[in-house]
This record gives sequence, structure tokens and C-alpha cells, in this order.
Amino acid sequence: MDAIQTVFKGTPYRSPSRLRLATLVVALLSMLPAAASANWWCSWFPWWFGCGEVAAGCGAGLTEVPAFGSNPGNLTMCKHVPNGLAESRPLVVALHGCTQQASDYDDETGWVKFADKHQFALLLPQQQPANNGNKCFNWFELGDIQRDHGEALSIRQMIDHMKEHASIDVGRIYVTGLSAGGGMTAMMLATYPELFAGGAIIAGIPYRCATNLSQALGECGVSLSGLITGIKDLSPGAWGDLVRNASGHNGPFPRVSIWQGGADTTVNPKGQIELLDQWTSVHGIDQTPDEEDTFNGRTHQLYKDNAGETRVEAVMISGMGHGTPIDPGAGDDQCGSAAPFILNVGTCSSFHIVKFWGLDSL
Repeated sequence: MDAIQTVFKGTPYRSPSRLRLATLVVALLSMLPAAASANWWCSWFPWWFGCGEVAAGCGAGLTEVPAFGSNPGNLTMCKHVPNGLAESRPLVVALHGCTQQASDYDDETGWVKFADKHQFALLLPQQQPANNGNKCFNWFELGDIQRDHGEALSIRQMIDHMKEHASIDVGRIYVTGLSAGGGMTAMMLATYPELFAGGAIIAGIPYRCATNLSQALGECGVSLSGLITGIKDLSPGAWGDLVRNASGHNGPFPRVSIWQGGADTTVNPKGQIELLDQWTSVHGIDQTPDEEDTFNGRTHQLYKDNAGETRVEAVMISGMGHGTPIDPGAGDDQCGSAAPFILNVGTCSSFHIVKFWGLDSL
């Protein structure tokens, strides 16, 4: 997330207005209670003091691919390919959140477990501190969220590399992500809809909610203070048009799973409603759930097309803050290990997302 180039793309120049903004933020944060010492604000505002550790490769258990294309977004390509993976297997792209890197979002979220179990390849793009001081994917930087530009194109080139070198089934490619990675998931689904069979957005932002920092702070439900802030309320058609105009693709569009914590104070939980409006509109279906049930006590809503196929699902986890939900353990429906923004709430989101995509029955 980035619109101020001096903050997110390097620091060669600071205009007076930007300095005033930084001074204001310093003053605001200085008034926060002691709880702010947990550096929660780093997940969205990487230019704050103490944020932005240097990433070191892909980490243990993952393979770095140094050359995969022109890489205009300057991202790092990390992958996990199960031993003996057969040809024509699915691919899952998993996008980490802010302050994280690829190795924080593989085992911790259960994606490696399910890749090995169900035999699909796993691609984990990784942000570089040179692009974003806190390793957030730049979900609102205009140069990174358009088709065939910036980070969007870098991720597309990684997928193309996986298709060529891991013999991926081009009809079974999926993408998921948390927070800024969730915003980039929405971006990839919008800009390359023909590429994906499905997606899963966790604590994310609707595509093109913002194209600059001012909009991101004021209109997209992203909180600086730890107090919930508002998100713009567009009509479903207006949200849907942002996706339809992103690629010129006329359909079909990917199935989408949308997850949100009800106690999230970093991303307004109402953002899930706006995401539902966006993706039900894209699929040409209404905003009334056709079926509602629960699993593990979680509210689960299904939105179906005229053929009775679920095109969009929504999962709300009451009491959960900002992060990817997991349920550590050895059970088939369990996964992960707790870490910052990886939350043990007794529900393994990756298990249910795999099931929604149908990867458990291949």
C-alpha cells in the first residue's frame, strides 16, 4: 500500500506537505496508549520508526527463483513444490501480509500441509523492503494494481514460470492473501480474471478502493489509530464496474471466498460487505445469501448463480482481530502455528478454502 513515493518506493525527496503529514502522524501516535508498543501500525504504515526489517531470501523450506521475467514490481519469487508432483496439478498463490515474508505464510497458515496432502504447487510472492519498508504489497499504488504493470505483472510472470516449469494445470490456478496481501488478491482476480479459477480474500480491501494514500487512509476502512475507521459505500454495480473495467474480460469470473474477523480494528469488518457487493455484482447475482449455515460456530453465507452454483462465499469470525485464522493440531481440518497476524481461533481457514475450491477432491 503506497501512494507516497518517498515512503514506499525509496526516500530521495520529501515535500513539505509530506513532512507535515509525517509530523501529524508522529504526534497522533505519541498520544496512543502503551498498547501501541506492539507496533500494530506497522502492518499498514511501514514508514513509522522501527518498522521495516530487511527480508533475507525466501527462508527455510522454500525455493527462491531468481529469474522469472522482467519483474517490473521488483518482487521475490518463492515456491514450494511437493516431491514427485505429477503433471497438470493445481497451483495456489499465497500473498503474505504486512511485516511478513513468504516463510511466515507457508507452514504457519497450513498451505504447505495442504499442498503436500492434496498435491498442488504453492507460489509465495514476497515483497521487498526496497519497494515497501514494511513489506506490504502495494495494494493502492496505481502503478502496481493495473494489468501488465508493476507488482501485478511480476506476480503474473511468476505464475507463467510455474506453468512452464511445474507443468501446472492452467484451469486450476487460485490466489489468496491476508490484509495487504488480501488487497492484492482482489487486484489479481480483477486484473487477470481469466487466469484464476478462484480466490480467497482475508481481511482485505475491494479492488481499486484507493489509488493513493489519501484515499486509502480516508475511504477504505484502514485504521491508523487502532479505532475502526469508515469505508466508502459504493453500490454493488459501481464496485463491480471497477473489476469489469480492469481487464476487458467478459467472464466467466473466478469464485471468491471472503473472510473477515468481527473484532478487526485494522481493517473495518464492513469491508467484507463491500467485497461481497463487488464480487456478487461481477458474477451477476444479488446480495442476498441463498444459503446460510455455520461451521465451528462461524457464520457462513453462500451466494449462488441461477444454476445453483456457489460463486461467492463469506465467513465472519466474531471476536477475531486482524489476521489469518488457524487451528493448530494434527486433525484433517486443522492447520498452522500461531504468529503475529496468524491467529489461533479454532478454525483453519486454509482447510475450508481448499474445500471451497474443490482441491480436496482432486
